[in-house]
Amino acid sequence: MFDTFLISTGVVAIAEMGDKTQLLSLILAARFRRPLPIVAGIFVATVLNHFAAAWIGQQVAGLISADILRWVVGLGFLVIAAWALIPDTISEEESQVKPYGAFVATTIAFFLAEMGDKTQVATVALALKYAPLWQVVLGTTLGMMLANVPAVYLGNWISSRMHILRMVRFVAAGIFAVIGVMALLGVAG
Repeated sequence: MFDTFLISTGVVAIAEMGDKTQLLSLILAARFRRPLPIVAGIFVATVLNHFAAAWIGQQVAGLISADILRWVVGLGFLVIAAWALIPDTISEEESQVKPYGAFVATTIAFFLAEMGDKTQVATVALALKYAPLWQVVLGTTLGMMLANVPAVYLGNWISSRMHILRMVRFVAAGIFAVIGVMALLGVAG
């Protein structure tokens, strides 16, 4: 009953490990040292961003055949697998946090950083394949929160262990590759 929700949560939580928005969470935590407004900003930005991405994905899904959809989703996850192997960095310009307050700065920075990011692309791909829309959005939002809330609360500890996040990239790439191949073979449900 909640397969869409659980799949969406897992895919995005894995994709977010070591992602630039997770690095942004660390920067915001270090800059503001106010975890609750930062977490609230991440939540609001993610819901807005992922709702838009999932809605677009489901609109496109209604326009293409099941066979083409299978190829688009399968190849999309293979691209995300390759993308996961590329280490994310955050530029000096992206790391600049405006002095609007923790909530507003986080909401704006996170929403913009998520545009075109692999978790947003994954949300589109999930919405192409799965329904209902609300489960995709709720699942991808929970996945983002599972990956980013610990980064906010444990920022110093996590930043001293960035090598762990680098190893997770390879595991994530493997998982996305398996999902992509399963979709291409018509095995993924």
